[in-house]
Amino acid sequence: MSERRLHDIVKSLNNLRYTGIQSNSKLIERGNVFVAINGNAIDGHQYIQDAITRGAIAIVGEKDMNGLPIPYFKVENSRKVLGNLASHYYCNPSKKHTVVAVTGTNGKTTTSYLIRHILNTVGESCSLFGTVEHVINDQKIPALNTTPDTLVLQKMLSESNDSYVVMEASSHGIDQHRLEGTSIDYGLFTNLSHEHLDYHGTLDSYFKAKSKLFELMNKNGEAIVGSYTNWGERLISQLENERKHVFSFGEKDKDQLQLLEIKTYEKPTFVIKDGIHTYTLFSILPGIHNIWNTMQAYLTARRLGLEPEEIIHALQTFQGVPGRFEQYNHPNNAKFIVDYAHSPDALIHCLSTSRNLTKGKLFHIFGFRGKRDQQKRLPMLKASTNLCNETILTLDDLNGEDINDMTAQMNELINKCDNKKCKVIVDRTEAIKYAWGVVEGDDTVLITGKGPELYKHQFTLPSTSDRETLNYLEHSG
Repeated sequence: MSERRLHDIVKSLNNLRYTGIQSNSKLIERGNVFVAINGNAIDGHQYIQDAITRGAIAIVGEKDMNGLPIPYFKVENSRKVLGNLASHYYCNPSKKHTVVAVTGTNGKTTTSYLIRHILNTVGESCSLFGTVEHVINDQKIPALNTTPDTLVLQKMLSESNDSYVVMEASSHGIDQHRLEGTSIDYGLFTNLSHEHLDYHGTLDSYFKAKSKLFELMNKNGEAIVGSYTNWGERLISQLENERKHVFSFGEKDKDQLQLLEIKTYEKPTFVIKDGIHTYTLFSILPGIHNIWNTMQAYLTARRLGLEPEEIIHALQTFQGVPGRFEQYNHPNNAKFIVDYAHSPDALIHCLSTSRNLTKGKLFHIFGFRGKRDQQKRLPMLKASTNLCNETILTLDDLNGEDINDMTAQMNELINKCDNKKCKVIVDRTEAIKYAWGVVEGDDTVLITGKGPELYKHQFTLPSTSDRETLNYLEHSG
């Protein structure tokens, strides 16, 4: 939609003195504008009359509509218009902040937390919108989506008094135009691997969805991209051809931030080259993937104007991220690790890191979400059986799928793998309890898929998350 057309709609709505915007007819209050969205499951145009009955004074939609008693504005894409109208309604709130948006398959949450911690450490206020939680004006709010609904996002940007905003940008959020109307100062790309193909269809379509984030950068916006994957290299080339400002990090001489040497892996110490200077960085989180996350946060902080010494000092006090390689000690000194990993690439990183840190046996507990991409299930199970001594399949979120069907699918997958290493324990808390009872001193148990999320189902033990289950077992004797 042209800026002129958007301007005309905004001007017309202002003349109507509208009192708010909604895309859910049930939330309409007198004086609101209703934006009808033709979604994947529900067509909002079917609820136009309901919106009018509830007090809507104007409708925005994509279909031809005749005979309505209130003004109707036909547009090509209701989702895009919704974001722009919401931004105008809240007086373009993103422009009062420096906005950093992070996209990619893995690493978004850790990178976002790192950037916020660095900014907070040097005395800057920073909001956080992401998978684990939203933090606005130092107040924590539960997160329903990685990238909030368009109206919620613009409202949060308006309510935030923080100088900076760091947000995770999911491929769904970008594709559904939830960030429309948001002016992005720094667009970050971590990496890309097999995930969400039930939604996007192909990796190429998934990449294109991620790439659209950089169309939302303002004219002075900067892209900060990891060159350590082929997808990162492709994005760098694409953005440079579009004459965007691009800054890369990786192992190449041409990268603005170059990894020179990894000294230790468990709590990584590594050497980077920043311009003509070299520095040694530290990460509390193990694994090469967290070295990349730390480097991206460092480079972003440098582009924000911070000095290397300030960033290095801040990194030394970082305490980690909820549900990202969180470690718990068993009474006999075995180690339990809770991690959110639910894509093949993230899982391999977690498994490899856990294997490298484990002297004894490595156990792995995980499951699959119902009605989600089934193509990734067998590769994930094979990765687990290749690196672990024992793999325990259990429930994740069913998402409406029948529990017996899911159990049958897990057993079928085991038959395609090394079934001597695998077993199914359907109850997630019982699976964790089993591992708790068999581990020995040098063993590690990796529990993946949920991270800090609450269970959506009731299990045998009186706990509501993997962390709570471990705490219950620790204190139950």
